[in-house]
Amino acid sequence: MRKRIVQWLLGLVVIAILIYTNRATILTTVVDIVGLSDPFVGVTTNGVVREGLFSIAASGATTDPMRQAASDFLASLSPDERGEASFDIDDDEWRRWMNIHLYDRRGVGFLHMGEQQKEAGYGLLAASLSERGYAQARDIMRLDTTLGELNGDDFEWYGEERFWLTLMGEPDPVEPWGWQLDGHHLVINYFVLGDQVVMSPVFLGAEPVIAPSGRHAGVSVLQREQNQGLAVINSLTSQQQSQAVRSSVKSGNNAVGEFYSDNVVVEFAGVPVSSFDDQQRDQLLALIELFVGHMDDAHARVKMEEINRYLDETYFAWVGETSADAVFYYRIHSPVVLIEFDHQSPIGLRHLATTDGPQRNHIHAVIRTPNGNDYGKDLLRQHYAEHPH
Repeated sequence: MRKRIVQWLLGLVVIAILIYTNRATILTTVVDIVGLSDPFVGVTTNGVVREGLFSIAASGATTDPMRQAASDFLASLSPDERGEASFDIDDDEWRRWMNIHLYDRRGVGFLHMGEQQKEAGYGLLAASLSERGYAQARDIMRLDTTLGELNGDDFEWYGEERFWLTLMGEPDPVEPWGWQLDGHHLVINYFVLGDQVVMSPVFLGAEPVIAPSGRHAGVSVLQREQNQGLAVINSLTSQQQSQAVRSSVKSGNNAVGEFYSDNVVVEFAGVPVSSFDDQQRDQLLALIELFVGHMDDAHARVKMEEINRYLDETYFAWVGETSADAVFYYRIHSPVVLIEFDHQSPIGLRHLATTDGPQRNHIHAVIRTPNGNDYGKDLLRQHYAEHPH
């Protein structure tokens, strides 16, 4: 029944989009209603959250820089802007994000900020991310300008400043708070509790992935994630590859953890990492670190230690061929992390594409924390249990 209702609503969306001009508002209204109709559970393998994976504990990594940067950003806003950008720590605004350009985003957009505010906003990103993570985030934003240029200078929907910042709770050394960056092809959710952080869900993408021309010609993203993923699959034995490759044919998009997929059920699939030798494990861990390492270095090390503890319960799955120029999808899945990399079919550059099928010029990647800790929700639940609000 629920599936039929969703299909009916989506059908209405298509009709409305064809008829009316305020397409983004119509799409936003419907997907919000459908996407938030169920309470948050989290990514699971069978619909049931595995408990006891996460705990409130000193991480040994400071959160002072991002807290100061968040305070500086809030201080740069007018009272009205601060009202637009501020939400409660447990607000559903966390879950309202979409990696599609047709979406009405809340918060304060960079395109509406003054120069001092932009500097403070980018300062929050820089304080929370690693140097490499910040650089790739900014390049993803820049490539959205390239997409606009390649669409005849369409900056109504595309552009490097069409990204919005919101803050949840108040920046505090003890109480939980966080921030979200939401825009086409870049979404970051960053939860903070004391010196602990949870940076997920994260969505990274681009079309094109390398700027062929324009003001950002030569900018490229997600190439290491692409190439090192291919290196991992080709490091496996033929027997391991037979387990890892779910299909050698990639005919469409495969990512399952994108917008409004907070409760997606994803069974473990592929080759178990417990079968990897030391060299294969090292290669896989280096690939995982490419994704986890978008957050600041100290907290990335904490997360990698957590991932290492569950490495023998981790699976690596692949769809597509394994040649040097192949298009493919891969998934790294453990009790504490879900990573997806997906070559996708053209959308924004369909008019320039030579095929309707998946191609290397359009990439989506997702990072999630399964078993109820996306958005730091399991840590928040534990915090409320210890300190009722």
